[in-house]
Amino acid sequence: QVQLVEAGGGVVQAGGSLRLSCAASGRTLSSYSMGWFRQAPGKEREFVAALSWSGGRTYYADSVKGRFTVSRDIAKNTVHLQMNSLKPEDTAVYSCAAGSRVSWYRSPAVGPYDHWGQGTQVTVSS
Repeated sequence: QVQLVEAGGGVVQAGGSLRLSCAASGRTLSSYSMGWFRQAPGKEREFVAALSWSGGRTYYADSVKGRFTVSRDIAKNTVHLQMNSLKPEDTAVYSCAAGSRVSWYRSPAVGPYDHWGQGTQVTVSS
């Protein structure tokens, strides 16, 4: 079982930056892919970014490409999401997820992701 704990959310003005972290425990992540998702009030959860733990391959939603960067700290078993040039429409609860069967051939946005964190709130004011 993999436990995921997010941190780093908060309130920021439009154009600002935030760095989210997702600390993983319980299992080695060498065979896992990590994903970041977000859900705004009244909207469905949407994919943000993904990273393959072993090779560091990354994939982004078009809405965040060029502004967000996903990375990993192997020694700390932690995944980061650096968010720059934030917009009010980025406001959401951001959650990280882990999956051992994520298909990079099809799309890492689809998953499947088996383990989820509790989420952290990101609010971007205009």
